[in-house]
Amino acid sequence: MGNKREPFESESFYHIYNHGNGDDTIFRSHENYLYFLRKYAEYIDPIAEIYAYCLMPNHFHFAVRIRDEKVLAEVFCKKKDPRGFENLAGLNLPDLISKRHGDFLNGYAKAFNKMYNRKGSLFLENLQRKKVENESYLTRLICYIHYNPVHHGFVKSLSEWPYSSYLAFLKEKKTKLKRKEVLDWFGGRKEFENYHNDNPSEKLILEDL
Repeated sequence: MGNKREPFESESFYHIYNHGNGDDTIFRSHENYLYFLRKYAEYIDPIAEIYAYCLMPNHFHFAVRIRDEKVLAEVFCKKKDPRGFENLAGLNLPDLISKRHGDFLNGYAKAFNKMYNRKGSLFLENLQRKKVENESYLTRLICYIHYNPVHHGFVKSLSEWPYSSYLAFLKEKKTKLKRKEVLDWFGGRKEFENYHNDNPSEKLILEDL
């Protein structure tokens, strides 16, 4: 498993994931999935680029790249000073990035609890993350994330699951995903699709996951 307290670093890739508390589901309806993605766009998109994601009833996965220091400084400083700052003096970026993720999950959990008249923690206490150290691992991670619904038996084909980024890579619809970069990485849309469908069980085996 990744170190749950592994610090976030600018311009680095991470596998980010978490699970419902105990046997709790974190998505009970289509609207829950959509709301979660809207809150993600609000809280996390300003600080991280998204390369892949998958949401399932009791857990989620994201592959992201933390934005550069200049962007992070603008995001975290503008609320303190309307003029903004151009440097990171006095900022603890790893803590600020972690807090932003915590605020995102807490905001979703509060709305979820209110909707279902529920009390208590919705997610495991600490957001899980693992730094991605090389391109080969990231390639396999993207496939791993997309195949999770098949792996856990929610569907038989990854194209049947509507709450992952897989189908967005096969379409032209506007998206916040780094679609062009990912498709170029795989060698094109057809190669992306072939990679996912060529012996997928082997690609689901990732060390430390």
